[in-house]
Amino acid sequence: MRIAVTGSTGLIGSALVRSLLADGHQVVRLVRRRSELGPRPDGTVGVGWHPARGELDRAGLLGVEAVVHLAGAGVADRRWTEAYRREIRDSRVLGTRTLAAALAELDAPPAVLVSASAVGYYGQTGDRLIDETAPAGDDFLARVCVDWEGAARPAAEAGIRVVHPRTGLVLSAEGGAGGRLFPLFKLGLGGRLGSGEQYWSFISLADQIAALRFLIDNAQVSGPVNLTAPHPVTNAELTAAMGRVLGRPTLFAVPEFALKLVLGEMAVEVVGSHRVVPAKLLAAGFSFAHPEVDDAVRAAL
Repeated sequence: MRIAVTGSTGLIGSALVRSLLADGHQVVRLVRRRSELGPRPDGTVGVGWHPARGELDRAGLLGVEAVVHLAGAGVADRRWTEAYRREIRDSRVLGTRTLAAALAELDAPPAVLVSASAVGYYGQTGDRLIDETAPAGDDFLARVCVDWEGAARPAAEAGIRVVHPRTGLVLSAEGGAGGRLFPLFKLGLGGRLGSGEQYWSFISLADQIAALRFLIDNAQVSGPVNLTAPHPVTNAELTAAMGRVLGRPTLFAVPEFALKLVLGEMAVEVVGSHRVVPAKLLAAGFSFAHPEVDDAVRAAL
């Protein structure tokens, strides 16, 4: 199968590309640097695009049967200044709009576009159990997710099956939030953040990749799909699990006011609560390798 991937150098994208190549698939990377165009040493092919300018080399998409769109500025990479808020939104919405329009114009479009989203779509939900039927929230990230998903509409209108994986906290020591947390816990400096009562809907990196591939292959699934483990936990429970697996104390705690001082508005995502379950994924027959938090933490290590 010939599969195009955006965001292929990020935590999820790089793991997905490795998985696809290992199973003999052809991978096309959508890239912005001229030096990355054409055949690459790993067997992938770089095709040029510039999301903000609406540019994409459509010829490079000929023969592509599926597209996985993961590109977007990291939500936790920087403090949320007004400029960075625009970058978070524009990198997702403009990129999706560019890609969806290009796919819709192809004479032979791919069968499926798996276009990323996030559990932030639901806003802060406290301890309420949320599945894909829940409405959108009204905070900054929720509004970004609504526009992000909406930008893929041209592809759906062209008859392409569009899936929006709403991803939770991906547990991995290789990057993302886990890449920052695990070193602290290994040193015995880990602990709960804020009250610790907020729910963090996690998923192991291995299950994230397996779920994305399941969504590519399963023609019966479309629309929003939560990519979270079936048993969300609180921040305190995740902290305890990391301590158990690593054999380290988890005595430290960062109060909410300190998080707000350091992180600014982004602190709302750290102390906010998303208790999300993968109802559609389970109903479609997907099986998790790491359904429990201790399993996911072990897998991350």
